[in-house]
Amino acid sequence: MTRLGAARLADLADRVPVPTYDRARVVPGIVHIGVGGFHRAHQARYVDDLMNRGLALDWGIVGVGLLPQDVRMREVLQAQDGLYTLVEKEPDGELRPRVVGSIVDYLFAPDDPEAVLRRMTDPAIRIVSLTVTEGGYHVNQTTGEFDPSDPDVQADLVPGATPRTAFGYVVEALSRRRAAGVAPFTVMSCDNIQGNGHVAGAMIGAFAALRDPELAAWVAAEVAFPNSMVDRITPVTTDDDRDLLAMRFGVDDGWPVVCEPFSQWVLQEHFPLGRPPLEAAGVQVVDDVEPYELMKLRLLNVGHQAIGYLGYLAGYRYAHEVCQDQLFVDFVLGYMEHEGTPTLAPVPGVDLASYRRELVERFANPHIRDTLARLCAESSDRIPKWLVPVVRHQLDHDGEVRRAALVVAAWARYAEGVDEQGGRIEVVDRRRDEVMARAAQQRDDPLAFLRDPDLFGDLVDDPRFTEPYAAALASLHQVGARRTLEVWDRR
Repeated sequence: MTRLGAARLADLADRVPVPTYDRARVVPGIVHIGVGGFHRAHQARYVDDLMNRGLALDWGIVGVGLLPQDVRMREVLQAQDGLYTLVEKEPDGELRPRVVGSIVDYLFAPDDPEAVLRRMTDPAIRIVSLTVTEGGYHVNQTTGEFDPSDPDVQADLVPGATPRTAFGYVVEALSRRRAAGVAPFTVMSCDNIQGNGHVAGAMIGAFAALRDPELAAWVAAEVAFPNSMVDRITPVTTDDDRDLLAMRFGVDDGWPVVCEPFSQWVLQEHFPLGRPPLEAAGVQVVDDVEPYELMKLRLLNVGHQAIGYLGYLAGYRYAHEVCQDQLFVDFVLGYMEHEGTPTLAPVPGVDLASYRRELVERFANPHIRDTLARLCAESSDRIPKWLVPVVRHQLDHDGEVRRAALVVAAWARYAEGVDEQGGRIEVVDRRRDEVMARAAQQRDDPLAFLRDPDLFGDLVDDPRFTEPYAAALASLHQVGARRTLEVWDRR
């Protein structure tokens, strides 16, 4: 057994691929806020690919953690010299591990906020990237405007405050660069948000305006916020994953990452200070990301929601279990074909029928073991951005919405916090109290869940949606998810 670390890479090289480049020569060029499994399976892996080809050695990644749960990441990455094992799991059970070395430093911001700001103001840092989840952008779901009500945001707006939030660090670092005459870094969002670059620019700009209108004007004029679409199913690492890596390959890794073989990154070309040559690692660098991101959000992401709530209510706990059940597969494919796809413009280079089938095959990979609980988490940040626009488009074009109505009804039923077997559901959502309170009222008021304007706007006033929604919710209460699906498409 070999403990992962820089001094022991040679000992591992005969068992797993390790970095072929001299990590001592790597110079940081990227600060990434929010180092989780996805970043390590995706952006960090692409940069590592380049470095293994002798490219991008001036684009090393400095990870930054802001939240209490990031303490564990600090401990593991510091103990392992920033190294970790990425394990791709093929559908046939084959494991393909590799050691990734592109993260050259990791800072837990509460330990030393100034150390983070020094990194971000270093002229060598030309990109600050983000994976802070949808909620980290502080968007009011109804108005689309910046919501400054978060206590940490309020604290960051106090003059002279030590930053707490991602926005606080980004804006303070930009302010210092401006004062020092250093060109601003590019802010690259890698979160699952439509127009993520536009959203990041608008929300960071609004935050900056509350702090200093002149700074906000400079940010609007000088800072680039490219859009991107990212895709790779990356479930939470488990102790079984650690044990399997140790048993099969003799690697002792405190926090490996497991993922599916598929990976996609579509990125807008908008980097005034330059970027790694990511196209050499398979990234699609394009002028317009929107067709790709809408394809993913409305097919893959909503597909996950469709199997998540219904599958969980029916007793399944993993995505692959649901996608081995043809009843559920037919439903999600029906949604994708008849409701999701009609909202999409042509996607350059993509056959949407093949893409839909590939999605289900990816969901069905039994070795990923992606939990339905993960897919159902933070729904109030997801459904309004991913599914409600589909519903509105379909209503505007006299299209079908029955399957979408069932998905929303299944979320409402899930939010009651009890499954069909009487087991407790742990609802994970930043608006947990609000959504569960509305769900608790829906036995008496079937539309109670839809009456939240922050999530659904005025959708509750349109009978073309409320009628199938109410019918779906009643069926879920009366006969459950499986029986509902058996008759839903025939109604």
